[in-house]
Amino acid sequence: MVTFSFGERYRIQLFGESHGECVGVVVDGCPPGLDIIENDIQTELDRRRPGKSKLASSRKESDRIRIHSGVLDGRTTGAPITMTIANRDVDSSWYDRTKHIMRPGHADYTARVKYNGHNDHRGGGTFSGRMTAGLVMAGSIAKIILEEEGIELLAHTVRIGKVAVDSVIPNEMIRKHVYSNSVRCADINLVSEMEEQVMKASQNGDSVGGLVECRISGVPIGLGEPFFDSIESVMSHAMFSIPGVKGIEFGSGFDSASMKGSEHNDPAEIINGEVAWTKNDAGGIIGGITNGAEVEFKVAFKPTPTISKPQNTIDMQQMQEIELSARGRHDPCIVPRAVPVVECLAAIVMVDFLRRCN
Repeated sequence: MVTFSFGERYRIQLFGESHGECVGVVVDGCPPGLDIIENDIQTELDRRRPGKSKLASSRKESDRIRIHSGVLDGRTTGAPITMTIANRDVDSSWYDRTKHIMRPGHADYTARVKYNGHNDHRGGGTFSGRMTAGLVMAGSIAKIILEEEGIELLAHTVRIGKVAVDSVIPNEMIRKHVYSNSVRCADINLVSEMEEQVMKASQNGDSVGGLVECRISGVPIGLGEPFFDSIESVMSHAMFSIPGVKGIEFGSGFDSASMKGSEHNDPAEIINGEVAWTKNDAGGIIGGITNGAEVEFKVAFKPTPTISKPQNTIDMQQMQEIELSARGRHDPCIVPRAVPVVECLAAIVMVDFLRRCN
């Protein structure tokens, strides 16, 4: 079964392809009467839009949102909301010439086998990062819902290549700096080093990966279920739907494997009659359920697989081993443009959990 949908009570369904007519999303489960300002959604889309930086794909798309249903006179009606952006700056010529050649690191081979060769090969088709525009559109509405509940999401780049943030960045610094630079890093002292990592890789026909951190504050206690519908389980499910994601960790994550229990356990205290935590190695989640602390997680992105450096692969039509220098317009590092995607997808997950509880 092919599925492009996610969620239970706040449900989204993606449609479109990278080089098709459009990319879009249907959102089902949005409450009626919510004020929707198109500019708010457009702002989020512009944050992930290609062609805005020398570090990003040269593909030029305006990504102007169109709302086709579910909103009337600036308010949601309670019906499913359908939104699209058009694909205009499309060049499929290289993909047509090489449709039988499997690009290393891409889903070309697995998609060819799974769909018996009927998959859209142009620009990666439905496996393209362009599909994340639908996540951003749906997530921007989710963020509006969360804002009314006093819940804030902040995502930022904490690693590109070998350059990493090595200290805790205050939330205020993230709000102030994350969209003021091309790498979406809140530590402005590391911006030039991160940019250099990307530029050097690009000049060498290569690419780099990195890490995006997301924080969610104002989360009520008690969201999530034990085992299969824990906050970690569902959030991980969502994050791995973003093309290029290879890992996720909550709180101290993989570092907890080398810690003692006395180091990892978060002590509790009482402040103004309320339970609070003196630190947050749990990442705001215990037993799969939110504990009232800030939900914190990091998402790892692999280097962009489309690179011009020669790589060995296979021509499936000729069944021959060949060398490929990939072309096409791509990002030498997808991490900066992934920041708003992580934030918006996390918002979708949180709204879904809130609506389950209500």
